[in-house]
Amino acid sequence: MNEETILRRTYRTLAIAAGALAAASGAHAQSSVQLYGLMDLSFPTYITHADAKGNHLIGMGNADGEPWFSGSRWGLRGAEDLGGGTKLIFTLESEFVVANGNMEDPGQIFDRDAWVGIENDTYGKFTAGFQNTIARDASAIYGDPYGSAKLRYEEGGWTNSNNFKQMIFYAAGATGTRYNNGLAWKKLFSNGIFASAGYAFSNSTSFASGSTYQAALGYNGGPFNVSAFYNHVNNTGFVDQTWSVGGNYTFGIARINAGYFRYLGNQGSLGQRQDNAWTVSLKLAPKGPFDYELGYQQMRVHNAAYNADGDIPNANTAHVFDATAGLHNGFKETLYASTFYHLSKRTELYLAGDYMRLHGGYTVGSTFGAKNQLELTTGVRTRF
Repeated sequence: MNEETILRRTYRTLAIAAGALAAASGAHAQSSVQLYGLMDLSFPTYITHADAKGNHLIGMGNADGEPWFSGSRWGLRGAEDLGGGTKLIFTLESEFVVANGNMEDPGQIFDRDAWVGIENDTYGKFTAGFQNTIARDASAIYGDPYGSAKLRYEEGGWTNSNNFKQMIFYAAGATGTRYNNGLAWKKLFSNGIFASAGYAFSNSTSFASGSTYQAALGYNGGPFNVSAFYNHVNNTGFVDQTWSVGGNYTFGIARINAGYFRYLGNQGSLGQRQDNAWTVSLKLAPKGPFDYELGYQQMRVHNAAYNADGDIPNANTAHVFDATAGLHNGFKETLYASTFYHLSKRTELYLAGDYMRLHGGYTVGSTFGAKNQLELTTGVRTRF
C-alpha cells in the first residue's frame, strides 16, 4: 500500500470520526468537535526571473503550486467543558496544495498543528505540542494587513507570498515558525493587557541545544493595539536573539500597521550578524464587497555570511555558512498590494502583486541571481 493511499484512508477515517463525535456532542452539549478548512488557489500567476536563464513563469501558484495568500488546510478542532470555567481543547491541522493535490510537507500529516491544552477563564490558555511560536502570533497584528487587528488566543498567520513572508522568520524558533515539542501560555486580561510565553524542548540529551524560549507582551486598546516580543533560540551551538515591537491603529475605514525587528545572529568564528527590519502597511475596508491593502517592508543585514547555496539565510535558520564567501551588507525591500472582492462571508476573489528589489550583498535563491522580481496573480479563497 503506497503512502498516498494510506494518507487518503487516514483523512477519510478522521473525517468520519469527526462527524461521529460532532453528532455525539449533540447529546452532550459540554463537548464539541469541528471539521473545518480553507482552500486558496492562485491562477494565473506571473513571476519574473523564475529560473537561472531569467525566464518568466506563468502557472497556478508559484513553481510548487502554492497560492499567493494562504496555505490551504483542513483540520479538527475540539473542546470539552470540564466545569469551573475550564475547557480541554485540541487542534489537528494539515496543509495541502490545491493546484496539485500534494501534501505541503510529505510524510507529515499534521504539519500545521497537533496540540492539546487547557483554557481557563482565570489562568488563560495553556497548550502543548506542535503549534505556532508565540512570537509569530504576537507580531501578526503588525506583520501585514491581512490578519486580526487585536491580540487573541487563536493562532495568527502572515500571508503566504514568497517575496515578503521571510520577515516572519524573525519570530521563528529552532524548528521554524512552529514549535516542535512546544509549550505555550497566553492570557488576555480584562483591562486589555495580553501576556504570553513559550518554550520548545530540544528532546535531546543536550537539554539546551535546539531549544527556544520566547516572551511577548501587548495591549488591546480599542482602535490602537500594540505588542512586543523577545526571542532566544539555541541553534545547536549558535545563539540567536530577536527583539520586536509594533502595532496598529484603526480610524474610520482605514487601518495602519507598523513594526520593527532587531536580530542578532551568531555565526561562530565569522562573528555576529546584525539585522534591522521594519514593515508598514495599510488596509482600507469601505462599505461594500471590496477591501484594499498596500504594504512595504525592508530587511537590512550587516556582517552576514552566505549559506551553502550562496544566499542570505532567513533569520534563525541555516547555520551552515560558506566561510570562503566573506561577510556581506545589503538589504531587501518589497512593495505589495491587493484587492479583495467578497462574494460572501466565506468566499472571496483577489487580485494581488508584489515587487522585490535586492541591494548590495543581499541575495535570495528565488531570483536565481537577479536583483529584482515581480509577482502578479488573481485567485479565489473559500472556507468551510
